[in-house]
Parts: sequence; C-alpha cells; structure tokens
Amino acid sequence: MFYIGSHISASKGYAAMGRQAVKLGANTFAFFTRNPRGGAAKAIDEEDVRKFLALAEEHAFGKLVAHAPYTLNACAAKEEVRRFARETMADDLRRMEYTPGNYYNFHPGSHVGQGSEAGIARTAEILNEVLTPEQTTTVLLETMSGKGSEIGRNFTELKQILDQVECSGKMGVCLDTCHVWDAGYDIVSDLDGVLEEFDRIIGLERLKAIHMNDSMNPLESHKDRHEKIGQGQIGLAAMERVINHPKLQGLPIILETPNDDEGWAKEIALLKSLHKAEAQRA
Repeated sequence: MFYIGSHISASKGYAAMGRQAVKLGANTFAFFTRNPRGGAAKAIDEEDVRKFLALAEEHAFGKLVAHAPYTLNACAAKEEVRRFARETMADDLRRMEYTPGNYYNFHPGSHVGQGSEAGIARTAEILNEVLTPEQTTTVLLETMSGKGSEIGRNFTELKQILDQVECSGKMGVCLDTCHVWDAGYDIVSDLDGVLEEFDRIIGLERLKAIHMNDSMNPLESHKDRHEKIGQGQIGLAAMERVINHPKLQGLPIILETPNDDEGWAKEIALLKSLHKAEAQRA
C-alpha cells in the first residue's frame, strides 16, 4: 500500500483533518499537536476522535505522523526550555493515545554551545523521563540538515540518542529528504548507498516515516530550505526512486513542501502516478 499525505491544520479537530486528507487524495497526514510555536493544546473531543477513527478505517489510512512544536528543544541549556520540552512531550504522548498506534515526530534539538555529546545525552534524558512501556505511540527522531548547533545532523548522532533510550522499542526515525540531502547524504546519485549506511548504523527497521521535500539548496549546504516536488536540487527523478525503492515500501510519506491545498493535491496525485504499484492499480 502507498501511503501519502501532507500537513493538515488541526484547528478543527481530527474528523475535519481526516475529511481534508480524503479531499486532497491522501490516505495519511501529519498535524501539529499544538501551535507549531508552542502553547497549550486544544482539548480532545472523544466523539470527534471516534468519527475520525471510523473515517480512517473506511479509507484505509496509514499511520499518522504527528509533529511536536518547533519550539520543543529537549537538549537546551536553559532548564525552563527543557521543562517546556519535557511537559509538552509528556502531554502530547498522553493525547496521542486517543488515536493509538501512530507516530510522534520531533526535532532532536539544538545544543546551543554545549556540544553535540551533551546535547545527545540531554535529549535521551528527557525521552527516558516521558516514554512508558505501556504507550502505543512510536516516537520518531527526525533527520536534520545540520544547520547551527542541531543534533541529529547525521545517522551516527541519531544512533547515539537511540542507544541511550531505555524504552528502545518505542523509538524510530523519520527521514526527511531535504534534510538528509542538505546534511550531505546524496540520495540523488547514491540512494542505495545512503540506505545501506542507514541500515548499518541505525537499522532500517527503525525507519518508520518519510518527509518528502525537494531542496532549494545543493548537497551538503546545511541550510534546510524546502522546495516543491521536482522544483529543487533533488529533482523529480530522485523522488520517484525514493517512493519506489523496495526497502521503503509501506512507509507513510508526508509532504512538507511550500504549498497550499491545491498544490499538495497536485503533488499527491503526481507521486501516486509515479509509484509503480499505485499506478498499476489506477
């Protein structure tokens, strides 16, 4: 099954997000658990969740990929920033259990001068405080482009975080195509080699989702500027190879391209037409 969708506003609730996804031609989607810049989350409406779960079953949705707010920095030097990360993540994971079995993606954080080793340890520390053996949600570390003092700029740093997490089975990775390209992984000329390196360092069984974005910048630019599918430095041919790679089948693919609903609908239709199994069913 080919699962593809985009980011959808959570302002009107789960059922509205599900209906919007269907309207776009999607069978999965991403949403921010609260305002991307932080703040309190909207109260959960259990009847709204029930309607969404029925719709998701009807349309054979894949796993959702919720996104933590951008302001969540688990490895910050300031304790008040870490407190926000700890409390927000714990609250988000409780809320995620209303839609069990899905994914919660977050940026590993910026060490802001402490050094990557300290940042990695601090992010793992908060994960150890908030993860529970009972949760059904898998928490995903996102691959980062390496701008500034970001951690997660390469597969080794992600592995170092994973190795320090006690509830290891509750963890995975989301691969962002723009981020890994900007970080220096050549998914255009050597996709097989990049996936082999991922498998050797982290293990492909940990790869749970893909953020599908073209990049405005050249390889190893460390800038993180998303572009529409096929209009950037990665290009459509490379995107087609990603979605058809045998080792990446069945993963939810989320578009984070600079678009509106009309643009995302076109990109979803385009990628469906390029996915071999999906095109054969059409």
